[in-house]
This record gives sequence, structure tokens and C-alpha cells, in this order.
Amino acid sequence: MQAVTSLQTLVEVLPARFKAIPPEAAAERTDGEWSVKMELGHLVDSAANNHQRIVRAQLEESPSLPGYDGEKWVEAQAYQNREWDEVIAVWEALNRHLLAAARVMPQDGWARTCTVAGSKPMTLQFLLEDYISHMRGHLDHMKVKNDDLA
Repeated sequence: MQAVTSLQTLVEVLPARFKAIPPEAAAERTDGEWSVKMELGHLVDSAANNHQRIVRAQLEESPSLPGYDGEKWVEAQAYQNREWDEVIAVWEALNRHLLAAARVMPQDGWARTCTVAGSKPMTLQFLLEDYISHMRGHLDHMKVKNDDLA
């Protein structure tokens, strides 16, 4: 599936691009917005939540899964106060973990459905594609080049 290939490419290429951002620049906050470090922390949380969704929807019949408050998760985990290299390493590890679960998904598994925070049913294929789209939106906001990646 194309989304699995895309995620693999992102996981292979992005850590070096993150590391090219100096820690001081990654920690800069403008007008009360998240710093790049905090935004990458949000993507860590997104990876963790989406990994759970993919695994649970394979094991349960149409599960109803919780959403999460991104702002509160970022605050609760104090990404701003953590080392930049650590946030990068956690992002990479969780996305590799999510990728491992996606790689072994049987082809018919992508049609399985779940709901998230009271949403309408969505397929696991949509969920992974939406996760990648969500990530790319944040990468663009963080000014991390990704439009050259499949």
C-alpha cells in the first residue's frame, strides 16, 4: 500500500532533517505558538495514538477509540523542556513501531473500521493516510522539507 511506502520513506529521511535544525532554533517560540520541538512532540503523540488505533482495529471488531487533546498532551509531557535529540529519537522509534504494525497488516485488514472520538466509521487505510497527511501539514508548518518524499 502506498501509505506504508510513504511512511517508510518519511521515517528513513526525516530524522536527519530534524537533526539539521539547531536545538536553540527548535526551542524558539513565537507569539505563544508551539516551538518546533513541541510540534514534533505532538507528532510523537500522534504516532503513539495511531499505532494503538491500527493494532486495536485489527484485533477488535469496529472498536470505538478515544481521541486526545493535543495541546494537553504536549503540555503534560513537557516536550519544550526535553532535549531536542531525545524528541527526535522518540519520534523515530514510535514511527518505526507504527510502520512495523502497518507492514504486517494483511491486505484485507486495511478495510477494517473503527471510530475515533465519536467519528463516523473510518477504514484503517483512511486512518494511515490521514495520519501521514496530518504529519505533512505539521512538517510544512515546521518548515521541514518533505514534498520531495513519496
